[in-house]
Amino acid sequence: MRFNVYGRFKLDVVQEGNEWVVYRLELGKRIKVREFAIPSSLREAEIGIFLDDIYHELAKPGQTVQLEK
Repeated sequence: MRFNVYGRFKLDVVQEGNEWVVYRLELGKRIKVREFAIPSSLREAEIGIFLDDIYHELAKPGQTVQLEK
């Protein structure tokens, strides 16, 4: 799943084994995010809300983390 974080950067979230792994996308690079871990118990539909909770300080009023299709 690819998420747009308030138009500032994009994250790829993939399930590897029983864990969610987060990668930040930067100019042809995929960098593993180690600052936080997404609980393995979260369902796909809950991950955008979780990321919004983590990064809410970066948001302008009314912005949310968006799942890209």
